[in-house]
Amino acid sequence: MTEPQAEPTRCWPDVDVDPRMIAYHDEEWGTPLHDDNKLFEFLILEGFQAGLSWRTILNKREAFRKAFADFDVQKVAQFGDDDVARLLEDKGIVRNRLKILGAINNAQRFMEIQDEFGSFDRYIWQFTDYKTLRSPKPILGWEDVPATSPESDAMAKDLKVRGFKFVGSTVCYAHMQATGMVNDHQDACFKATLGDW
Repeated sequence: MTEPQAEPTRCWPDVDVDPRMIAYHDEEWGTPLHDDNKLFEFLILEGFQAGLSWRTILNKREAFRKAFADFDVQKVAQFGDDDVARLLEDKGIVRNRLKILGAINNAQRFMEIQDEFGSFDRYIWQFTDYKTLRSPKPILGWEDVPATSPESDAMAKDLKVRGFKFVGSTVCYAHMQATGMVNDHQDACFKATLGDW
């Protein structure tokens, strides 16, 4: 008879009790991502997270997908007043007018970057020189993980110049973590040695 396998070591407190958080931690957070549709999804979700917990946004993710046309950037860029009104009535998402308008604006700016660089992926990864960054210092707990970095500062500055909304350095750093531009998994975590570009 074989013994049950032990759960892998994860770095988030209480992650093991929430199946959504387990899946997000194990399958997405800190994993290098190069798909423009997914990069757009995270950009929008991170903007809506500003001032809220990621768990709140993750619990509403499916409602966000439905409300924002499965994060089809071309469709979201065309949202008008009727769509804004619809979104403000949608109890499944964060109903903040400025964040909704910011998401629509960001879709339009996102497409401009795609036109200029060929893909948003090519643009956004330049801020880490097309590689996943990892702190040279040990990451033993959350106190070892920064909220911003010189790279997120530069990203936020450039995105703002390009007209993006809700893209401060903290939001940009969270986006970098979510999309694997930085790997802030704690040293004991099974995902601490993720790959690169």
